[in-house]
Amino acid sequence: MEIIFDDIGSYPLHEGQRERVHQAFADGRYGDPGVTEAIRDCMRQKIAAGLDVPTYPQFQDMNQQFLRIINDPACGEAPFLVKEESAEIIELSAIEPVAREYLEETGERLRIRVCVTGAVELYLKQFGSAAYPDILDLCARSVDRFVAKALSTKSSFDVAVISIDEPSIGINPEIMFSDDEIIHALDLSAKSSNVDIQIHLHSPIHYTLACESDSINVVGVESAANPDYLELIDKADLERYDMFLRVGVARTDIFGMTALLNEKYQTNVWKETSRLGEIVTAMETPEVIAKRLRHAYDRFGALIRYAGPDCGLGAWEYPDLAQGLLKNAGDGITSFKESL
Repeated sequence: MEIIFDDIGSYPLHEGQRERVHQAFADGRYGDPGVTEAIRDCMRQKIAAGLDVPTYPQFQDMNQQFLRIINDPACGEAPFLVKEESAEIIELSAIEPVAREYLEETGERLRIRVCVTGAVELYLKQFGSAAYPDILDLCARSVDRFVAKALSTKSSFDVAVISIDEPSIGINPEIMFSDDEIIHALDLSAKSSNVDIQIHLHSPIHYTLACESDSINVVGVESAANPDYLELIDKADLERYDMFLRVGVARTDIFGMTALLNEKYQTNVWKETSRLGEIVTAMETPEVIAKRLRHAYDRFGALIRYAGPDCGLGAWEYPDLAQGLLKNAGDGITSFKESL
């Protein structure tokens, strides 16, 4: 069976890289050699961890990455509508040398996942609870242009899946749009795509909005830290709308996990870091991850198309620890598939 191992995107930087990269982004120096090398280094780590479709490394703020372009008069066709030629994700050009290395070493083109912040999320950052459906639609059309630009990139890699990141849907009470308005925005957000379109949600309580969208065909569920979330998904809905699932099988809530270690050892593991490794050696092991995937598969079977960590790993502080989690997730998914 085909269950594709992917990740959400964000990833920790080495201590020496962190300040330089964040300062470069703050100063608008997006082509800084330090930024470019950090992106490439991270992508190599993800590939080495065994991801089937790694997401381009995300070090920028998920909203400002796109709003800085949408709000730039030089990049706009109209207010909140980015020009097609300006809808660029700089990380995609940065990883091109890594993709060429991969092609030379394996003889295969690297398949990647592209994450674009969704229209509802971008709108909330700009306007909060005020509801202007026409502006939401413009934001959605801008999202679609970032999607289309990514898919048309001439490169050594293939964009295999697009993720629309909408963490506020289902958890943010400031959303004042009707269900129909949100569905319409989702329709507009990836109408140019001919690949799988995931929606990344932090809560699946309103997952049927994605089901009713013509653009989305994969619903992401953060089910490793919240196994009860799977109970909110009706298999009949997925079948009726021809939808698939991306299930989270490895926890990424690093502060929740370190709190357990702090309680266990009566210490602060962020200061006494020798205990941090237990997250990947004793807590999020391949066996635990395979067991979670088995639980999800028993409920949804072949409707599961993607599996991986719940969310991004940017808060994990140490790249080696994050890579260890990715490696365990891949081993657990492989072990489960071999058991079928």
